[in-house]
Amino acid sequence: MGLRIVFVGDVMLGRGVNKVLQQVPPEYVWGDTLDIIREADYSLINLECALTFHEHLWDRTLKAFYFKADPEQAIATLKAANITCACIANNHTLDFQEKGLLDTLQTLDEAGICRAGAGRDIVEARAGVYREVRGFTIGLIAFTDNEPDFAAVSGRPGVNYIPVSPDTPAVKPLLDAVAAAKEKADIVIVSAHWGPNMRFRPPREFRAFAHRLIDAGADIFHGHSAHNFQAIEAYKGKPIFYDTGDFIDDYAVDPIFRNDQSFIFAVDLDGVHIESIDLYPVHLDFAQTNLATGYEFDEIAARMEELSAELGPILFRRAKHKLIVPVRRRRKKRVAGG
Repeated sequence: MGLRIVFVGDVMLGRGVNKVLQQVPPEYVWGDTLDIIREADYSLINLECALTFHEHLWDRTLKAFYFKADPEQAIATLKAANITCACIANNHTLDFQEKGLLDTLQTLDEAGICRAGAGRDIVEARAGVYREVRGFTIGLIAFTDNEPDFAAVSGRPGVNYIPVSPDTPAVKPLLDAVAAAKEKADIVIVSAHWGPNMRFRPPREFRAFAHRLIDAGADIFHGHSAHNFQAIEAYKGKPIFYDTGDFIDDYAVDPIFRNDQSFIFAVDLDGVHIESIDLYPVHLDFAQTNLATGYEFDEIAARMEELSAELGPILFRRAKHKLIVPVRRRRKKRVAGG
């Protein structure tokens, strides 16, 4: 039975995007990527804004940017693309204080969009969330190493904050959560808003951290935060997307790191076995994302091929609109001798 899970990076529906959405249909921001995303069996984004009308900014530590979106408008936009789940463990979930986070939780829950990585206390923030999809259970766990002051604790809302070091004792609750999810789910996804902005390559300790999560039972790792895409790796046959970059926003474009270029990351499974990955290069404009074409397609594809080759042998095949990465080799049927 074929199953397709689609991943994209940061979806920021506030500020300029919020203003555009007041004048256009909710489908607009997805451009011609819409059908690829909404036809998936399960789709996951990093929601890079609070869904709230609350006006009071986070003021306990200094921040440069504060993002929030009109809740009804944002939900209509997510539903237009049939988004299944959102990572909300990131550095903008509490931009409008705990009230903004609580509004976000309620808004997503009422819309039937599952969310992971933040909650009303540390137990909820750490908890895995599960969805039944075509007879299979998909589990999701999310965390961030951004904004330690956003961390949830007992009796206080916040995010699942985990500093990234494979040897720190702080990683144990995350490893335990992955192991527990593996007992409940057929496919376990870990989503992480991690690392600094504008970096082409994951640090060595990030690679070790991702490997350790796969060893603990994760089947797919979904990274984001850098604003530009990074390499992919198939570790023990399990895909690691070190950073999926941006997907919808109103951001200024860095001419070196090209945060206006990224991918749709689509994982195709035969039951619970990962068969292949389709990577669809995309170009981000102000408040709209479309499939990359021509020279830009080649540029984005070449950079992904180069970055990923640095982490080990990996096969990319180019096709119309996408790169294909075979993961599982099919066994050839034996032919009887005679």
